[in-house]
Order: sequence, then structure tokens, then C-alpha cells
Amino acid sequence: PEMTYKVAISFDRCKITSVTCGCGNKDIFYCAHVVALSLYRIRKPDQVKLRLPISETLFQMNRDQLQKFVQYLITAHHTEVLPTAQKLADEILSSNSEINQVHGAPDPTAGASIDDENCWHLDEEQVREQVKLFLSQGGYYGSGKQLNSMFAKVREMLRMRDSNGARMLTLITEQFMADPRLSLWRQQGTGITEKCRQLWDELGALWVCVVLNPHCKLEEKSCWLRQLRKWGEMDVCPLEDGNYGNELPNITNALTQSSGHSQDSLARPRRTVFTRAIEGCDLHWQDSHLQRIISSDFYVSPSYQREGESLLFNSQGQPLWLEHVPTACARVDALRSHGYPREALRLTVAIINTLRLQQQRQLEIYKHQKKELLQRGATTITNLEGWVGHPLNPIGCLFLTLTEACRLEEENCLEISGFSLYTGDSKPPVYQHVPVATGSQDSGESYLSLALEVALMGMGQQRVMPEGLYAQDKVCRNEEQIIARLQDLELDPVLVQTLRKQCILLLEGGPFSGLGEVIHRESVPMHTFAKYLFSALLPHDADLAYKLALRAMRLPVLETTAPSGDVTHPHHLVSVVPSRYPRWFTLGHLESQQCELASTMLTAAKGDMLRLRTVLEAIQKNIHSSSLIFKLAQDAFKIATPADSNSDTTLLNVALELGLQVMRMTLSTLNWRRREMVRWLVTCATEVGVRALVSILQSWYSLFTPTEATSIVAATVMSHNTILRLSLDYPQREELASCARTLALQCAMKDPQNCALSALTLCEKDHIAFETAYQIVIDAASTGMTYTQLFTIARYMEHRGYPLRAFKLASLAMTHLNLAYNQDTHPAINDVLWACALSHSLGKNELAAIIPLVVKSVHCATVLSDILRRCTMTAPGLAGIPGRRNSGKLMSTDKAPLRQLLDATISAYINTTHSRLTHISPRHYGEFIEFLSKARETFLLAQDGHIQFAQFIDNLKQIYKGKKKLMLLVRERFG
Repeated sequence: PEMTYKVAISFDRCKITSVTCGCGNKDIFYCAHVVALSLYRIRKPDQVKLRLPISETLFQMNRDQLQKFVQYLITAHHTEVLPTAQKLADEILSSNSEINQVHGAPDPTAGASIDDENCWHLDEEQVREQVKLFLSQGGYYGSGKQLNSMFAKVREMLRMRDSNGARMLTLITEQFMADPRLSLWRQQGTGITEKCRQLWDELGALWVCVVLNPHCKLEEKSCWLRQLRKWGEMDVCPLEDGNYGNELPNITNALTQSSGHSQDSLARPRRTVFTRAIEGCDLHWQDSHLQRIISSDFYVSPSYQREGESLLFNSQGQPLWLEHVPTACARVDALRSHGYPREALRLTVAIINTLRLQQQRQLEIYKHQKKELLQRGATTITNLEGWVGHPLNPIGCLFLTLTEACRLEEENCLEISGFSLYTGDSKPPVYQHVPVATGSQDSGESYLSLALEVALMGMGQQRVMPEGLYAQDKVCRNEEQIIARLQDLELDPVLVQTLRKQCILLLEGGPFSGLGEVIHRESVPMHTFAKYLFSALLPHDADLAYKLALRAMRLPVLETTAPSGDVTHPHHLVSVVPSRYPRWFTLGHLESQQCELASTMLTAAKGDMLRLRTVLEAIQKNIHSSSLIFKLAQDAFKIATPADSNSDTTLLNVALELGLQVMRMTLSTLNWRRREMVRWLVTCATEVGVRALVSILQSWYSLFTPTEATSIVAATVMSHNTILRLSLDYPQREELASCARTLALQCAMKDPQNCALSALTLCEKDHIAFETAYQIVIDAASTGMTYTQLFTIARYMEHRGYPLRAFKLASLAMTHLNLAYNQDTHPAINDVLWACALSHSLGKNELAAIIPLVVKSVHCATVLSDILRRCTMTAPGLAGIPGRRNSGKLMSTDKAPLRQLLDATISAYINTTHSRLTHISPRHYGEFIEFLSKARETFLLAQDGHIQFAQFIDNLKQIYKGKKKLMLLVRERFG
């Protein structure tokens, strides 16, 4: 439905300074109606009549006109205006009222005076409300995105040089500081959540930007400094490294680190997210050299350099800027953010010229020390602060400044200092080469090639792993962000040349390069970076690509023990404990990146035996985690066996070799993936061919446990599927079978308990081997085997047609068994019944031999009566063993061997009855009477059984006469 709203807009020097609208929609920015009215005024200036300020009009009226004007005005709005009009009239008529002390009167329709501050309309209350709301959602529902877009708004204001930028940032910061979660996190000593930390980082970086505004007034700066100090001194203010101090294990907090790169953390000054901005307040732009750099493209050194000027220019006469790199980059970010893109670009070029010069000098110094450093095998790290993962993101800032100058799109969108707004789904930017504007001869360089160069320098910088989980995580994140940017660059010949040149410098580099020959043991690894370089270089210079990637494969912190003086970090032991190196929180991630690099190289080297060998050696030397080597083996296998074409033998062999290494590494340690690994290895060896299978069968003891070797390895190798898969001829099949049998017998000797049955199965087809396996079982039966294992093998023997051997093993099993009176559901009962049935079927002698064993081992009445019943139902000896005559007569319970069984069953019933009666409750009486009925059936099998049973019942009545109710039931049933 159409609605009419009343909208008022105040202008001042082409800026909207305040708005009101009847719609009541509250937002930081304008509602649709304000926008509509503004556009209407811009498009149709004639339709909105421009009037003089109302004070001018009133000035032209005489007394009668003024009286008329006021009375009409009051009449038109008497309900709203009358009370105000009467109050004002009283004040004007009172001679000493405040209103009469001031000359003139306000005019809402007149603009401000020319030297007044002017700024856009900003609804401060709304800013507070919005930030509070987004923070309360704790980073969910896209609130992080919303806050980031508010930060982007601040940057936009700064770029437009709108004084509201700093004001809006102040309002945002006040709400951040009031976040109730801060004190909670601090009390609990837990770190701030990941999403929140990133927002705090951006807040800190923005303040650095604000205080570095090259054209702010001194009083503004001192006002910001006061605010920043006030916030920084609050207890809840988040620290720069994202920890509240006690998140790190005490060992790194309490002990000084003799490696010299960080002092005792307790003595370190407290650095909050605002510390860098506070420090930034001391920086100024008055330096004349700096002024000349940013104000002209053609500032070069005079042809004859005066003494002392040498540090200001390089040998080509280009200006240098020798400030601490992150600080210099913060200046670039400030210039860029405050709408000075050309100046930012000029300073960036000076910084890069400085970095190049330093790189050259460090290389020269290193060449002199190289021999000594290589002998020592260690190096110091020259810079204490890594540029990647740095709070001010120096490399990202230089890269963006340079690439922005090369973007093809018109809407030269400014990006956030970091990369927080960069999402993968936006289409990658298109760049073109823009020549660097310099005063000297045409250098043939473009801002794009400089961007690539500075990113490579920064990423390749050798740096110590920072303290604390958050800082380490940030290094990984920042690396990935820079690489995502680099992948947007189309590598043309100019960029390839830059890439090669920088890679060679990094490889030759000394302490400044993380890819140099010798690095510090706590140096941040270069795997992620090297993976990018490898893929980028491969099409253009394969040798350099491999040299670089192989150099980057190392992970010194796992390869060497800490120097003896370094007490903080215990010596590295390869152990099953996950925190192998307590200070390196991201070690797991770093190792998986190392594995990714190796996988990339393996894929590329497919088919090239020589390259594959070197990659394989690098993996075996540098990767210390079995699960990662297994992953590499699987990757290599996948790539080597594509579904649509032939297998690649070179890579298959590498997969097998890695698999074998994993088997050896995990043989004596517990590994939950072990079964999967063993099965995979057999599949891989099968794919390689029959020689590989023979080889793993022959050297099983260094790769598998006896159980794995028999139940998985040999069983799979001997399966029908394998023989079909390899389409083997008879001699090959025989060779494999013979190896499998030898393995089976060796395993059965080593671990008869677990391997005997598998060994018998594997040796079935070879008489001698089978006999040997059987003998091993018999020898081990008395000592090392349980009744369950022996019964299983006995059943297997019967199934294979060896009933006498089965009987022998069943008899041995019986000697290990003991069934108490109340174990009437014991899992071994079925085995006992089976053993008795087997003996019975073999004949009287075998039954006579097993019954004494049963009587000795089984004390459970119901089981014994079950056996007795089965033995009296049919004549023994029905198995029909050739050459044996069976009488076919039923056996008598009065004669041996059943007499002994009957006596044992009766006495078991008597014992069980007494045991049950000692603690019987009334609800079990019915069950007990049934039990006695069962007992009577057994008693009656004896000749004088009814007399025995009657005596037994009398006995019970005598002993348990106290249990009147039960004895009544006994009398009712049994007299």
C-alpha cells in the first residue's frame, strides 16, 4: 500500500549532515525514503525550490506581518506549538531570562559558517545498537560478516576523508570493549574464540590506520592516544598474541629461552591489540626524504652522492626507505586507506628497493660465512618478527597496493587491509602490466612483477615459529591467503622471469631465507609456499622446481634435538604421545602440508624413475608420521592405477615401497588403522606383481605380526581372486603356495595360539606341511593354548575328515576346562557336548577315555545329565570307522564307563541343591521344585535310584526344616 512519509534532510557544503523520516526505520545508514528524496533533489533541482534562510525572510517583514505570521503558524499547529510558543513568549518578556542574554536567534534553515567542521550524518545510537547486536550473536548467523562490512565502511569513510570514520571506529571499539564475554574469557583463562580474534585483529589494524592519517591535526591524535591508552589499560583488553597468558604451557612462560629470540615472557611488556596503534601515534610524516619519496615519481639521487647520503638511495639512484618493514608497510596501508593511492605506490617501490638491497647484502655476508655455517649445521635468524602472520599484514598490504594499480576493472574496489573480505567465490581479478614510474631509465619493471616479487620475498623469509596457538594459526592462515592471491596471477614470461630469479635467490640465501641451505631448527616450515612454487615453476623450469620442493621437504624441529643449552624444549623423542613438541601447536597441520608437498611431487614425477627416487628418499628422510606416509602411499597407488588406462609401474613401486616403510614403522607400535594398512599393502603388492608378493611373504617377520601374516596376508595371496587377478601359470602358483606354507609354519611356531588354525588351513593341500602344522599344535596344546582354541581346531579336524585327531585335540581341550556347578550357560557347553558326541560316535573305547575327563572338568549337574541322556539313547561307534565292528548294543548305566558319569551327575545334583538352598528366596521356590524333578529323573537311572532319592529328600527335610513353606512344597511333590 502506498504510504506518505515526511522526510527532512539537512545539507552543509554538499554533505547530508542530518536526516529525519517518519518511517521510523533505524539503521546506521539512510532509509529508502531519504535516498529517494536525495535522488529527487539531485535529478530535479528545479522542482525543489531553493529558498533563502527563514531569518532573511523574517527580516524583510514589518511588525504587522510578523504578528500575522506567528498567529497563523500557531493556529495551523496549535496543539503541538502552543505550549512552546507561550513558554518562549514568557521568556522573551522577562528581561533577565537566558534567551535575552544572547544576541540574535537560531535559524535551522541557514548553513554553518565556512570554517566550521562538517561531516556526514551518522546515527551514533544506531552504530552502538548494531555492533552490540552483532557481538551478542557471537560470530553466528553471518554477524562476523556484518561486522567486517562495518569495518569496510570505516575504511571507505577514511578514504573519502570523512571525519566520521574515526568517530564510527570509536563507537565500534567502545561496544567491543563492553562485550560481556571478555571478562568471562579472562576469568576462565580460555582464549577468545577464533572468529572474535580475527575481528579484534582487524580493529587493531584499523586504529593503526587512523592514527597514521598523514593529515590529521595534533589535537585529534592526542585525543585518540588517550582513548587507546584507556582501552589498553583495561584488564579485559585482548592481548596481541591472542592469549590471556595462561593458555600456553607453563614451561614456555616461566623459563627464559636461551635461543635468544624471545625474552622471559613474564618480563615482557603487556602488548594488547591497541599497542601498535599507540606506538603509531609517535610516528610522523615530517621527514624530508619521506616527503620527497611520496610526492614525486622522479625523486632520484643527484649524480654525485654526498657523504652520508648513501643510505638514502641504492646504486641505481632510486630512493630507499629504511624503516622497520612492518612499520613502513603500515604507512603504505594508511596512505592507501586515506585516499592517497599514488603516494602509497611510491612508498611501496622505495620499500621494495630497500628489501632487494638487504637481500643482496645478506647474500654477500652469507657467502663469506657459508663454510662455517654448513659445518655447524645451524644458523641464527636475523629478523625477530616474521612478516607473514604479522598483526599488520605487511606483505598483504604491499601486494594489494601494487596489484590495485594493475587491475583492469573500473570499479577500483578497495579491499580490507588483510584479506578478511576476500572470498573464494568472487571471480578472480584481471591484471595488466603497468610500468613502474621512476625517474631513471626505463627499468622494464611493472607493478605486477613487483607484487609477485615482494610476495615471494615475504613468504620465503626465514622466521621463528611464534609463541602461542593463535599466533601460529595466524601464520598458516596468512600464508594460505597470500597464496590464494598469487594463484590469481596469470604467469606470463615477465612474471616467470621474476619467479625464477627470486627462487634462485631464496635457494642460495643465508639466514634471511627459509629455503636456504641451513636453517634454524625452529624455523617456520616452507611446505605450503614450496607447493605453490613447485606447481608454478614446473612448466617453465622443472629442475629448479624439484630442487626447491626437495629443499623445502625438511621439518628440522622433528629431525634434530634441541641444542643442549635450550632447557625450554625437551629433547625430541619419536613417541606415541601426540604433543611431540609442546610449543608447536600447529605441528599436525604442518606435517599434513609437508605430506601435500610430497604428494604433489609424486604426481608430477609419474613415469620418471630418477625423479621418483629422489622424491621417495626425501619422504623417507623427512616425514616422521606413519599415517601420513600411508596416505602418500595410497595417493601414489591411486595415481599409478587410473581406471581408464594401464598402470604406471614406476609410481606403483614407489607406492609399494612407502607401504612397506609404514609396515615397518607401525609393526611394534599400536595403530588402530593397522588392519586397513595390511590389507592395502597386499592389494598394492598384487598390483605390482607376483615377485612383490613372493618378497613380502618371504620377509613377513619384518613387516607383519604372525596373526596378520597368516590371517590376512597369506590368506589373501592364496585366494582365488588373487590367482585370477594375476592370471598365474602353474609354476608361479606353486611358488606362491610354497612361500605361503613356509610362512604359515613359521607363524604357527612363533604364535601357535593365534596362528595354528590358519596354518593348518594354508597347508591343507600339502601332506608334509599339514602334518608339520598338526604336530606344532599338539606340541603347543599342553602349554600355550586355551580350550577354546583347541576345540576350534578339533572341530576343523573333524570337518576335514580326521575324527581321531579331532578326538585327541578335544581330549586335550577338556583338560584345560573347568565348569562350576552354576555355569549352566557357559559358552564351552556346546563344545563339551560335541566332544562327547564325537567320542560316542567313535566307539566304546573313546567314550571310556573321555568320560573321566568330563567328570573331572564339568561340575554342572544339568550339563552332565544332558551328556548321560545322549549316551544312553544310541549305541556307541556309529561313526563307522573301517575295520572296526560295532556291537550296536546300548550301553548300561550300571557298567563302566557310564556308571562313573551317573555317579558324578547324582553327586553334582546333590551339591548343587545344597548350594542353592543356602541363599534361596521364596520367588525361586517353584523353579527349585522343577530342578528337583529333573534330579529325580537322573537318580532313577541307577538301580537303587528311588531309594537314594527318597533318602536325599528326607535328608533335605531334616536339614532345612526352618524353611517351612518350601518343605511343604517338597512334601506335596515328592511325598
